[in-house]
Amino acid sequence: MTDLRTGVRDDFAQVFGREPDGVWSAPGRVNLIGEHTDYNLGFVLPFAINRRTVAAVGVRDDRVLRVGSTFADELVEVSLDELTPEALSGWAAYPLGVAWSLGEFGADLAAVPGVDILIDSNVPVGAGLSSSAAIESAVSIALNEIWRLGLDRRTLARVGQRAENVAVGAPTGIMDQSASLLGERDAAVFLDCRSLESQIVPLGLEDAGLEILIIDTGVTHAHATGGYADRRRSCEEGARILGVEALRDVSVADLDRARELLDDVTFRRVRHIVTEDQRVLDTVRTLREEGPAAIGPLLDASHVSMRDDFEISVPELDLAVETAQANGAIGARMTGGGFGGSAIALVPSDAVSRVLVALDGAFAEHGFGQPDLFTVRASEGARRED
Repeated sequence: MTDLRTGVRDDFAQVFGREPDGVWSAPGRVNLIGEHTDYNLGFVLPFAINRRTVAAVGVRDDRVLRVGSTFADELVEVSLDELTPEALSGWAAYPLGVAWSLGEFGADLAAVPGVDILIDSNVPVGAGLSSSAAIESAVSIALNEIWRLGLDRRTLARVGQRAENVAVGAPTGIMDQSASLLGERDAAVFLDCRSLESQIVPLGLEDAGLEILIIDTGVTHAHATGGYADRRRSCEEGARILGVEALRDVSVADLDRARELLDDVTFRRVRHIVTEDQRVLDTVRTLREEGPAAIGPLLDASHVSMRDDFEISVPELDLAVETAQANGAIGARMTGGGFGGSAIALVPSDAVSRVLVALDGAFAEHGFGQPDLFTVRASEGARRED
């Protein structure tokens, strides 16, 4: 973290010709379990990870917002007086969309100064670890402080979600921003996506001799296009036919009735959401009563549901999960929106090396590109760095 923080300060000075007024950071996240349940107003169990995005921010004496990054050459500029979702595009829609969205949640954008923002990150892009929410959360916590808005973190999560939904055009739920803003060390965030109430659930991985291994397949995905939006529409259609506000209101016991009312594809989409919600509740209970070593079967069942019912896995993700399971992982599943990205494996510390070697070999044997493999720890959420 020290290198990122120092580097972004130096880069800010080089790009903008002055020192920033501060540096803020926010983490990516891993969703332990609860995939696609968030926009169905259900339950999720993510945790913030020790991969972070940093934002160096300096106040201007005019009404201009300028944003740059270490991963894009262009410097994007827009006036606060012309800040609309339609004026934003590309990667800059994430940080600038947050500035616009803060106005939707009560900030008087006619009364705040412009800012310069420079962003750096070690959260992999397109890996299902929510690099986008890390940008949004770092910028929102920075502007909340600089503009003296006084918004709480739950509201900032809604700010980030609205930025992503409207300015970026990705129909995501609120899970990613909540994890990035509310995370705590060695703990997951149990979030009710209807009430937005959250509880911190200790993970206890280190004491149990377990690690979370990330298997980034290198297959990139984009939430604003393609299958993610299709799956959301299927869920909304299923809820409409079943006469409920959201699939959160359908229980496992209701699935027999749902099978009679829905076509096969819509039913399977609904079944994934309903059973995944139950798996989140079961995982929270198991962590509290038995500890992390007992949650493996729930992770495995989640992957099968995403592969077969929700149909959002890809061959690389299936291979990652199966290889990890066969070489000592307690449980494994794809994580994130699907159609690429990463899998996670819950692995005893003394088996990590064996799983790594097996994964490299399996991907090579199948002619896939080599995966990026690394372990993560549950980390604290967004914060001011200096």
